[in-house]
Amino acid sequence: MSFETILYSAIVLLFIFLVFLFITASLIVRRSKQSSVNLQTVVVTQENPYVTMTSRSSKMEIPVILPKKLNMADNDHKHLPPHNPPPPVPHHHQPNTHSTHHSSATISSVTSSLNTTTSKKPAVAAPPAPTLNKTVESASSGRVMQLNGHVGFDSLPHQLVKKAVEAGFQFNLMCVGETGMGKTTLIESLFNMKLDFEPCNHELKTVELRTKTYDVAEGGIRVKLRLVETAGFGDQLDKDKSAKVIVDYLESQFETYLQEELKPRRMLQYFDDSRIHACLYFISPTGHGLKALDLVTLRELAKRVNVIPVIAKSDTTCKDELLRFKAKILSELKAQKIEIYSFPTDDETVSSTNQAMNTAVPFAVVGSCDFVKKENGQMVRARQYPWGIVEVENEQHCDFVKLREALLRTNVDEMRQRTHESLYENYRRDRLRQMKIGDGETGPKIIEKLAQKHREYQDEFSRRELSLREEFQKKLDSTEADMRKVEEALAAREREVQDEHEREAKKLDAEIRQLTEERMKLMAKVSKKLRK
Repeated sequence: MSFETILYSAIVLLFIFLVFLFITASLIVRRSKQSSVNLQTVVVTQENPYVTMTSRSSKMEIPVILPKKLNMADNDHKHLPPHNPPPPVPHHHQPNTHSTHHSSATISSVTSSLNTTTSKKPAVAAPPAPTLNKTVESASSGRVMQLNGHVGFDSLPHQLVKKAVEAGFQFNLMCVGETGMGKTTLIESLFNMKLDFEPCNHELKTVELRTKTYDVAEGGIRVKLRLVETAGFGDQLDKDKSAKVIVDYLESQFETYLQEELKPRRMLQYFDDSRIHACLYFISPTGHGLKALDLVTLRELAKRVNVIPVIAKSDTTCKDELLRFKAKILSELKAQKIEIYSFPTDDETVSSTNQAMNTAVPFAVVGSCDFVKKENGQMVRARQYPWGIVEVENEQHCDFVKLREALLRTNVDEMRQRTHESLYENYRRDRLRQMKIGDGETGPKIIEKLAQKHREYQDEFSRRELSLREEFQKKLDSTEADMRKVEEALAAREREVQDEHEREAKKLDAEIRQLTEERMKLMAKVSKKLRK
């Protein structure tokens, strides 16, 4: 069979198949028209839960199940979120009226294509109310699912909170202070747990940064707590070196995060973020202001971390002296233009609290892990002296409660946010400028920028290669000149040695000849005597 015959047969078969499909569709449409019901009038109200349907042959009434009005007060307890924040999703109550407009709005979600009007038939008891998830049968719209609650974008915060709680949080705290200031004791008092830090001594030759990580869970919230303590701080003669060790550590954490961020395939949500979010700087309670070491260190730390100054062992000074000491510290910081962390007051919920916290800075704190029994039998965390006790959690004795409130309750997220959006961004911008990457050098123009960078690096490489070759040639010429001088000196020395050797040889030959002549003379004399 030829190709034309096969093609002609295929076209004929396709035409016959299309005709058969057209005839079948016509028969189905004609049969459906004969058996269809002409819906002309449908009446649905709250008083008469029946749908009146008029056809060509007869008139019939079909009962419709109307959803019972829900009492939102009875169902609130079923959808309330946990006791802790976030707040519950608001429920929008509809007005409880039986007007024609309300009936139309209620039924329109079930039968959108039906015309709703009022009915004068006597009220009939409706069937029991369906559940929220029950479907409703409609003559024209089919099955429609009822909403099981409020629908709106105001549920987005709850979704974010759920994801954040599942992922957990991370908080990194650093303590900077001289040896013996009570850094470990204060941290143990803040978190009410025993730490495993080794005791510090004054024999360390440099500052050591000791890190401990703990997993803390409170109220279903998991927090990865990282504590960093400076051992040996202030025990060296070079004060700048002590501060430099801490600054290098802070910048190394920023650099680690930046390198992860610049990767083509970055995993920031699983990245162990070790950037320090807050730094407690312990000031010695001398009463005479800040030391030179304090000023040098605070100036560098304030640029890279949220610094919160605290006066350690404040129970060694009286209240009036403590107030004067605080004022002197703040005046010195202002004179040196050192900006310590200020608790934000723009949020109305914590504005008054943070204002009180800002007035208490620097916090005069006392730490203790011991519990003392008071006269009334109450056990309190305190330090006991011969003249009485100093309660750690008593605001009349120290600012420990205020520090704990500001650090661990109201401003944790704010310090984390400032670390990322301000301190880290400043470091990132400076590092990218050092890498000669400016604004607008990404996106479609990145290929051109990379080519330009490549040309610049090639030119710089050529210049460096040329300079290195010239320097190498100069060193080579200098070395050859030195070697020639050494060779000439060796040759001159060799000639001197040879001349001296020749002179010594000639001298020895002359002595040998002289000795030989004397020997011959002696032998001649001896022979003469023997002859006689």
